[in-house]
Amino acid sequence: MATLILVRHGRSTANTEGVLAGWTPGVALDERGAEQAAELPARLAGLPLAAAVHSPLQRCRETLEPLLAARPELPAHTEERIGECRYGDWSGRKLAELAEEPLWTTVQQHPSAATFPGADGESVRAMQARAVDAVREWNGRIEAEHGEHSVYLMCSHGDIIKALVADALGLHLDLFQRISVEPCSVTAIRYTRLRPFLLRLSETGRLDSLAPSGEPARAAEGDAAVGGATGTP
Repeated sequence: MATLILVRHGRSTANTEGVLAGWTPGVALDERGAEQAAELPARLAGLPLAAAVHSPLQRCRETLEPLLAARPELPAHTEERIGECRYGDWSGRKLAELAEEPLWTTVQQHPSAATFPGADGESVRAMQARAVDAVREWNGRIEAEHGEHSVYLMCSHGDIIKALVADALGLHLDLFQRISVEPCSVTAIRYTRLRPFLLRLSETGRLDSLAPSGEPARAAEGDAAVGGATGTP
């Protein structure tokens, strides 16, 4: 099945201001975030991407602009289900203030029980479920259109990517806060019929080694490398 390249958006104005952005409109990349986005095409140059899928939010669209300009042939698709968690009444507030809220401890230590307040507040469980559903559907679509060794990209948000990594590793959602994903970092997951493999987590360097190697498959597809990986994807 496909290899998924997860890109977190570049550093945003909300990141530098210590604000929980959520779906607040107008949150753009800051100067450093724009620089990170400009570096992305070179970092991904060795990867034969079949498609680029992105959250509808501005900071994700801006992150992909240099890549799409460098690869005008690359199909781009908007996917609402990988948009940021809907933080409800927490959206737009300072993180330092939110840390004083009783719900903060639940979000940190028992996120599977957390639902954000307000009419449009979402549970962390629902956030993970919609993102996983989106990835599974896109995996099938990409494989059907481009083959089982295809590579595609999704540009999304920190909590979404952490939740997808937890799912890939078979971690309970309550452990997903142990995962850290940096702005404009790349996380790579290779999906197989039996299990996903986490190939990179919050990588900020070049990614040439993730390109398909053309080597024969292991004896059983989805088997882990006993003794450790051999240095090839």
